[in-house]
Amino acid sequence: MTDLSKKLLEEAKSHMTGAVSHLEVSMHKIKAGKASPAMLEGIKVDYYGNPTSIDQVANISTPDPKQLLIQPWEKSMLSPIDKAILAANLGFTPKFEGDTLRITLPPVTEERRRDLVKRAKAEVEDAKVSIRNVRRTVIDKVKKLKDQGVSEDEIKGVEKEIDVLTDKHIKDAEAVLVVKEKEIMSI
Repeated sequence: MTDLSKKLLEEAKSHMTGAVSHLEVSMHKIKAGKASPAMLEGIKVDYYGNPTSIDQVANISTPDPKQLLIQPWEKSMLSPIDKAILAANLGFTPKFEGDTLRITLPPVTEERRRDLVKRAKAEVEDAKVSIRNVRRTVIDKVKKLKDQGVSEDEIKGVEKEIDVLTDKHIKDAEAVLVVKEKEIMSI
């Protein structure tokens, strides 16, 4: 196997592993029960025209297991934080309390659990699409190796290895879903 082929296989493996890692991070944001500041990770707030992470403009705490308390460093940030949380469509609405925002998590009903599972499944589908896109991109690059004098047998072998990598990473993504679904549906 040529160095180019090995490099393309490593590239595929790296990007596919990254997609699964991103999925795992996304799954940590889906919580069924206990409040956690991690639920707000990734939410960007308009901070004087710059999209800024919510934890960069406010203190996020959990006064009890069912609530999040957001205390912005500047009072003028209350409204932009509220808008950003609503736009993230996380299934809860912040309430203004003076200089803070309080989020009370809704009770975790069977319907809410099903909604969380749907969200988790959507995240897994996004990860699968990402993995397949990596596959397509790398296979296109592999096919171009023919112009560089790489044998057709080697190209077919590399394509098979990429397919094996794709299947493995898709199974990994589905395994993440199984674990998350079990966590969400357990009472």
